[in-house]
Amino acid sequence: MVLTIIAALSLAIWLYLLLARGDFWRMRPEVSSGAPDTPAPSVTAVVPARNEADVVGCSVASLAAQRYAGEWNMILVDDASQDGTAAIARQAAPGLRVISAPPLPPGWTGKMWAVAEGVRAADSDYLLLTDADIVHPPEHVAALVARAEKGGYDLVSYMVRLHCRWLAEQALIPAFVFFFFLLYPPAWTRDPRRRTAGAAGGCILVRRAALERIGGMARIAGELIDDCALARAVKDSGGRVWLGLSDAAISLRQYRTFGEIGRMISRTAYTQLGHSPLVLAGTVAGLAVTYLAPPLLTLAAPRGPASGMGALAWLLMTAAYWPSVRYATRHWFWAPLLPLIAIFYMGATLHSAVAHWRGRGGMWKGRNQSGA
Repeated sequence: MVLTIIAALSLAIWLYLLLARGDFWRMRPEVSSGAPDTPAPSVTAVVPARNEADVVGCSVASLAAQRYAGEWNMILVDDASQDGTAAIARQAAPGLRVISAPPLPPGWTGKMWAVAEGVRAADSDYLLLTDADIVHPPEHVAALVARAEKGGYDLVSYMVRLHCRWLAEQALIPAFVFFFFLLYPPAWTRDPRRRTAGAAGGCILVRRAALERIGGMARIAGELIDDCALARAVKDSGGRVWLGLSDAAISLRQYRTFGEIGRMISRTAYTQLGHSPLVLAGTVAGLAVTYLAPPLLTLAAPRGPASGMGALAWLLMTAAYWPSVRYATRHWFWAPLLPLIAIFYMGATLHSAVAHWRGRGGMWKGRNQSGA
């Protein structure tokens, strides 16, 4: 009886996710095209960078190569880099303005403080908040502004194509995109009637007026999940938010090992749960019922309703995950392995909680969330 109840619950969850969660699983890249009406509004790219020597050159060079009809400026904020990031960036993009972030004040994360310094130095209608590992196609800024202007959006964000070549990346990165859109379905983010608001920090175009309306970057000074916090603040203030999937903008950041990806997930996983042990316990239980129960019931339960519903839930799970695998241009056999991948994400979430309890939460490039 218990197995049948678990199987029915798991099957109901996957029916809901497939049919009533904003079609998040379809993973359809949005074509970036078009140009804003003339005169085109001014745009400034703000690039926070901390020890990004291996990727920053290609990133800022792609910004320097933008074909945009309006005023276009670029600012890189060097956040105490020790690897020559600033010099490499200057050489790759001669028109780039490089400034140094002042010492990190209390209450700010390092990235948000660097972004805030760039925003203060900019004077434009729009701000493109982008990471130092992102390569933008030449018409990207024009297309972003056109989408914002013609759609009346205050914030436009793309989940860029993530690097997916190493074994760890092939196993885990498609699931990262899948889980992100499960939490923040683009259709729900774009819908002003829903509270859901998500953004991907590698590529965010935001109106300066909207940013000023929410109180500037100080509004999200201490946020680890800063991109989604910014989208939430803009939407809560009455602004419109657009989130989509890119097929042209790419991230150069590589995660060669499972440990590197695990640390990336762990950095914000417990923050996503509000640092609540109760929510953590519920999340682990929910992950077990949603992702682990279907294959276990299929392979280990006696033949009957429980094993049948488990098999159907596993099939629906595989069908939902397949578009993410296809988008990442990986082999189909990764799709039915989502239960194993979910175990890894569950472990990273538990590690995130332990790190927080030990005062090491939010570690990134040698700094924790308090800036130590």
